[in-house]
Formats: sequence, C-alpha cells, structure tokens
Amino acid sequence: MRCRPCPHGDSTKNAYIEAWKRSFDYTGRSSRPDYWLFELVNIIVIVVLAVIAGKVEAIQPLVTLYTVAQIVPHLPVTVRRLRDAGKEWPWIFIGLVPVIGGIWLIVLLVMPTVAG
Repeated sequence: MRCRPCPHGDSTKNAYIEAWKRSFDYTGRSSRPDYWLFELVNIIVIVVLAVIAGKVEAIQPLVTLYTVAQIVPHLPVTVRRLRDAGKEWPWIFIGLVPVIGGIWLIVLLVMPTVAG
C-alpha cells in the first residue's frame, strides 16, 4: 500500500516561508489559506519550543527570541489578510479592545476574499 503525500504540505511550508520573506511588505493581499497556514505553523513552532524549553532550560531564550521575532512577519501578513477581506489596515487595532476585539478581529480574518 502506497502512502499519499499530504495535499497541504508544500502549501503550508510555502505560506510560512512567504510570510517571513514578506516581513516588511504591507502591500498586496494574503489569502485565507496563506494567513491561517502561517498561523498554524507559528503556533506549532511556539508549542514545540515551549515543550522543549520545559525539559531543557537553556532553550528558554530561544523561545522568547522566536516569540518576539514572529511579530515582524505577523503584522504585515495580518494587514494583507485584512485588505484581502475588504478591510483597511487600521482594523488591526480592533484586537486591542478587551474581550470582544480579539473575537471581532478573528471574524474579520476569516471573511472571504473580496474581489477587486
């Protein structure tokens, strides 16, 4: 029996790498899959690093460094995703409103692509 390759494997890796390559690019758009695959890999990396840091204390600075560094690509990919959903970049600040702001931002980020 032959195993099939994961249909999202390459696109997951490409979305993550592309977000890092475009770390300072606030122009253009990012599709829903590009945004959410970047977020998924980002969370997995942080969790894996945290688990390792729990066992090997010397790794803790690496976890902190990655957590801070991932902000650099996270902001532009979020701005591009908002633009793709038909919203302007200032909507990113809705996430600063306690409780409801984060939920509202997630709703905006899952909206379908707006043509144009």
